[in-house]
Amino acid sequence: IQEVQPMSKINKITPLTNVKFLNLYELEAENKFGNTHPYYVASRKDKNTMMAATKKVIPDGVVIYSLFGEKADKLIMVKQFRYPLNDYTYELPAGLIDPGESVKETAVREMKEETGLTFTPAEFDDFLSRPHFSSAGMTDETNCTVYGISTGMPNLDHLEPNEDLSVELVDKTEAKRILKEENLSVKAYYLLLHFIQSDPSDPFAFLKLN
Repeated sequence: IQEVQPMSKINKITPLTNVKFLNLYELEAENKFGNTHPYYVASRKDKNTMMAATKKVIPDGVVIYSLFGEKADKLIMVKQFRYPLNDYTYELPAGLIDPGESVKETAVREMKEETGLTFTPAEFDDFLSRPHFSSAGMTDETNCTVYGISTGMPNLDHLEPNEDLSVELVDKTEAKRILKEENLSVKAYYLLLHFIQSDPSDPFAFLKLN
């Protein structure tokens, strides 16, 4: 009979804040030796739907990898002011999923709101848009990556008052500069590496795993 190994678990969840978009929770965590200790987590979900309670992976938002231009040789990025940094960072367009929206619908809406561009999602295996964790040591936030092509002329007419960003149409030379010199989100960091190495004749080849 194979011995069952003890595993860490969460015994109790206590909300510490109650605001709209993000809250802090204290967990009573139990380690694999049976000892308990407090652990603090930020979540966009409530006490009953956060992953510490359900173990279910529910997507919070999308990240959009979109090419642009006649040759699809530019990557759409945004340079956005982020209050926790008190500075600007280079990111891919992104946003939260509204109730009832599909991942692709969110991507189309967010691209229009942030950049004014029309986004057409590409068709790839569904696993490429599975939710992935932003920073699992501090939050259960998840995002889905959506890939595709955008057209039109950038404009900022749909931005919310507190959004401070510019649209950046990034070629491979600029992508290398950004990697070397700028603040950069981790999601954009890894996808920029793929963009730089991509083949212009098949720019989404890195997504084809078969």
